[in-house]
Amino acid sequence: MTIVASPQTTRPQRVRAPRDRGIDLVRAVCLAVVVALHSLMVGVSLGPSGPIFENAAEGHAWFIPLSWFVQVMPLFFIVGGFSTRMAYRSARERGVAPAGFIAGRVQRLLGPAIVMIAVVGAVLLAMTLSGIPADMVAEAGFRISQPLWFLGVYLLCQALAPALIAAHERAPWITLAALALGVAGVDAVAAATGIGAVSFLNLAGVWLLIQQLGFWLADGRVDALSTRARIVAGLGALAALFAVTMLGVYPANMYAGLNPPSAALVLLGVVQLAALSCARPWLRRIAERSAVREISTWINARSMTIYLWHMPVLIALAGIGLVGALSGALPLPEPGTAGWWLSRPFWIGMAFAVTAVVAQSTGRWERRAMPAATASTRRAVLASIAGVLSVIVLLVSGITVVTAIASVLLMRVALTASANPPVGGPEQYQRVMPATLPAA
Repeated sequence: MTIVASPQTTRPQRVRAPRDRGIDLVRAVCLAVVVALHSLMVGVSLGPSGPIFENAAEGHAWFIPLSWFVQVMPLFFIVGGFSTRMAYRSARERGVAPAGFIAGRVQRLLGPAIVMIAVVGAVLLAMTLSGIPADMVAEAGFRISQPLWFLGVYLLCQALAPALIAAHERAPWITLAALALGVAGVDAVAAATGIGAVSFLNLAGVWLLIQQLGFWLADGRVDALSTRARIVAGLGALAALFAVTMLGVYPANMYAGLNPPSAALVLLGVVQLAALSCARPWLRRIAERSAVREISTWINARSMTIYLWHMPVLIALAGIGLVGALSGALPLPEPGTAGWWLSRPFWIGMAFAVTAVVAQSTGRWERRAMPAATASTRRAVLASIAGVLSVIVLLVSGITVVTAIASVLLMRVALTASANPPVGGPEQYQRVMPATLPAA
């Protein structure tokens, strides 16, 4: 008789980890700010030679001070680090291996992403076949691909989280200092050599460091400081940020400093961490109000779906507006004019409404049951690498029919590698609900 051993699996129990609703509320607000900001940046008008697509905020002085308030990506990664630390702690208590945790995060992030990329690729193909000018199709694909840097970077942060959490538990100060020195070193080398490409190393360094700040918040180390100490730290970081931007070391536009990121965003992250820590008691009280709790819960359950789909929605709405303007049925004021500003509340409201409808209908891809995550380190590493590469393909050339196909294939490899291989056919997959992996 032959005995076939079942492959090692990670089978988390369907038990929700305790959640901090204040942190969930911050994540929901950050996501709303991102959607509103990207809505404001969409600029479409009709010029003498045809349609003009532009970033309506780029190059305008009014956006520089605003960027200090609406640049919420450091805060996004802080609360992401907080949730990742709590989720990993819960996973370890349930006996989930580090590889299983990583594989589960790959599934959670790429499950909804593969659907969006496939749909966008199909729509771009249909646009091309219908005779829409190639430059307009390329512009749409490029604009939709721009926010996807977050998906690739966040996936990398999640893949490295178990190792960085272990380092944090052994030597929190040394780990934080090492990451900070790495960020500063990249900035220094880029400035000294004039090779701008070096700065893109901080796409990993900056966000890994800011995620690490979230680990400190989750452990209670930040809240253990006196309120006075946190305020002083926040004001000190703000003063340092003001100094380095006024001296021209870093751009004063916090959004321009996003690509590539630099130590300036780390300073902004420290400011936001201090403010978040001081405001947490108030945030918890607000988050427990029934209406706020329901909205926050709805957004958090579809957070990746909203992030993925809001830009395709904006591009589609811009296209509809352009068609309406060409036919004379709709006005299309030039960005920056009084008419344009007066139309922004309606435009942003429309963007929120349509994004919500799309998220409601496509959110099931984020919340559906997934195959049991593999406990194999080799498979988890393969899944992570394939997942990150699937996003890089899109960022290098924008979303086209070809890059969409390549990305979907790589995501399929990642999702297959992240799942525990079946015994006796696909129907033998063990399944877990995504609720066992708290949102990050």
